[in-house]
Amino acid sequence: MPMIRLTVPSGALTEEGRERVQRELAAVLLRWEGAPDTAFFRAQAWSYLVELPEDAQTTAEDDAPRFLVEVTVPEGALSERRRTGLVADVTRTVLDAAGLSTGDAQRVWVLVHEQPDGTWGAGGSVIRHADLISLAKGQRADA
Repeated sequence: MPMIRLTVPSGALTEEGRERVQRELAAVLLRWEGAPDTAFFRAQAWSYLVELPEDAQTTAEDDAPRFLVEVTVPEGALSERRRTGLVADVTRTVLDAAGLSTGDAQRVWVLVHEQPDGTWGAGGSVIRHADLISLAKGQRADA
């Protein structure tokens, strides 16, 4: 159930970056979550791009674009090492999509939301973290 949402000011991404950032972010999330690289799991990694209207984002200091990435994963899916790697890779991916350097990394915020077990449903059923782990093991065996 990994989900990633990137909120950006309109025009803050390069044209090429806008075209590829969602799939790249989803791939980064799946890799750090440890999910198998299969069609099924790629289809479950939902990625949203929310572009704010012009002048909808600012700080008390300046009008330089800021980027908010919200990641939702099952509780327990990310160890501290995986969460740290995810935040670093997501930040690099967003900076690249915006044509910015690592010197602009403070303009990218990554919020990791851990969904408590038993509070996510799909297909009309509650899906538990253990269900996803079992499914991943089966997908790895078939890959």
